[in-house]
Amino acid sequence: MRVALIGGSGFIGTELTPLLQKQGHEIIIGDIEKSEAFPSLWRFGDIREAKQMEDICRGCDAIINLAAVHHDDVRPLTLYYDTNVRGSEVLCEVAEKLNIAHIIFTSSVAVYGFQTGEPDEDTPHQPFNEYGKTKSQAEDVYYLWHRHAPTKRTLTIIRPTVVFGPDNRGNVYNLLKQLASGAFIMIGNGQNRKSMAYVENVAAFIAYSLSFKTGTHIYNYVDKPDFTMNKLVRTVRQALGKGDSVGLRLPYFVGYLAGTCFDILARLTGKRFPVSRIRIQKFCSNTIFSAEKAHSSGFKAPRDLGAALEKTISHEFGAKSE
Repeated sequence: MRVALIGGSGFIGTELTPLLQKQGHEIIIGDIEKSEAFPSLWRFGDIREAKQMEDICRGCDAIINLAAVHHDDVRPLTLYYDTNVRGSEVLCEVAEKLNIAHIIFTSSVAVYGFQTGEPDEDTPHQPFNEYGKTKSQAEDVYYLWHRHAPTKRTLTIIRPTVVFGPDNRGNVYNLLKQLASGAFIMIGNGQNRKSMAYVENVAAFIAYSLSFKTGTHIYNYVDKPDFTMNKLVRTVRQALGKGDSVGLRLPYFVGYLAGTCFDILARLTGKRFPVSRIRIQKFCSNTIFSAEKAHSSGFKAPRDLGAALEKTISHEFGAKSE
């Protein structure tokens, strides 16, 4: 199968490309950023530009869309819509024109927002930020594309939770770095649980989903079990050779106030800070999601969560101290 990997120069795409090649697929990476890992497969492509997407996708049997604007502090807010929604419209228009009948879209559990319980694939969307809102809107774009020829088209929507792994510089890395440097402060009681997903496992599930037949397939992706923040911090500190205590802890209201102050400072100075109100809210909330459907589909994750954390810590910070 010839596969257009849109947004494939990034973290997940770099892990996914060799898996697809191993399965015998021919890969074309379309991205505005050059693929440092696979430069010979890369073509410049802005998902918002129909002509560029058409040139990249011509002759392909499937499109995998990994492209997204996802940071919390993107300005102007229209950038979320331009890439996440309008970009999806462009890809569907291109797929229609080129008669490509197989699309995989990486959405996000952000479509659920802050909800109690363990949202599954049928839980109504209640996104709280522009990223989640535009991911939800983008899903509607793909549903519409599929409804135009439901007996001929295959649509898979995968909603990963926060993804981590070696060389990623997202929220999990920031936590690991703070713990490694001794700069970490626990906010709140630490009983809230967090769903996480290891990049190797997410990439393997995306590759696995290329085998799905005609229809619509919707999956959350989470690696289980979900750790409480207390357990996560203690596990990481043990792996770093720093004991098993949580360390300094501050009440939630103090952290929330600090985040609000940093938000005000960011607006006044135009600078980005590692602390914000929304990040404090995310840190202290339960963010757990059901992934029973994915893990009962026949898919087997190549690495368990504990081993994934150890591998990431070893890669980023070396072997634990004695």
